[in-house]
Amino acid sequence: MSIAYDLKDLQRRMDGAVSAFKHDLASLRTGRASSNLLDPVMVNAYGSSMPINQVANVTVPEPRMIAVSVWDKQMVGAVDRAIRESNLGFNPIMDGTTLRIPLPELNEQRRKELVKIAHQYAEQARVATRHVRRDGMDALKKAEKDGDLAQDDVRIRSDKVQKMTDDTISAIDSALAEKEAEIMQV
Repeated sequence: MSIAYDLKDLQRRMDGAVSAFKHDLASLRTGRASSNLLDPVMVNAYGSSMPINQVANVTVPEPRMIAVSVWDKQMVGAVDRAIRESNLGFNPIMDGTTLRIPLPELNEQRRKELVKIAHQYAEQARVATRHVRRDGMDALKKAEKDGDLAQDDVRIRSDKVQKMTDDTISAIDSALAEKEAEIMQV
């Protein structure tokens, strides 16, 4: 196995940790409407559980309102129930086949809870990044032990892996700081 390929694979895995973290952050409510807020909602439809975007169109007509246009009239009740039971704190208003979801103003305590959740997501992403770094360092140590790489080459490549890790963690931290500022903005 080529070490150069290994570095690309490590970068891909670290980028995956960052993109998963950013996806998690997008589902946190900041007081502004976003169609991503309903991503975790699963609807019991046609005998199975499916994401809300497979039974309805989710749009944001105004900054503090989400509109869910259900495609099948018989599914409106199931979608309404799924949104209410999702523990997101939403109370949809039925309007024919459309559900309007007004976003309530976030209070200080709820904002702090959301910041804590964002920090948990960030820590999970950092841990995932460190696991990738550990895998890379282990591969380099094994290559050195097997005689595939000289000690100097291992040190140079270890530095590259560490720099990649530092860059990834700093990207996670900056995304977290941005989201924290967005959540705490009144």
